[in-house]
Amino acid sequence: MSKILEKTLKDAQKENTLTIGTKQVLNSMKDSKLIVLSQSVKKEMFAKIESDAKKEKIPLVNFQGTSVALGRLCGLQFRISTISFTSITDANIKSILKDTETEEKNE
Repeated sequence: MSKILEKTLKDAQKENTLTIGTKQVLNSMKDSKLIVLSQSVKKEMFAKIESDAKKEKIPLVNFQGTSVALGRLCGLQFRISTISFTSITDANIKSILKDTETEEKNE
């Protein structure tokens, strides 16, 4: 699990710069800087988000855990399958992407 992602999620939650929920993320795609998808997202929805994100040139992170784990990571008591950051630095985006790529290779 990426420590950078965890810290960035908590900071974004405090600053209220997160969009939580698959439908909400799809509706606010233009405002998104980075999208995080848990493994609980259904294939059809994943494909839709992925294609929309490609059109808007928004990087995607495949969170290596369930929606329950992603919810806990945000400090919330419910499942979260999709999150988008509406405000995040380019440096943080690069660090998170690099971290998650490294994790995927190690599995």
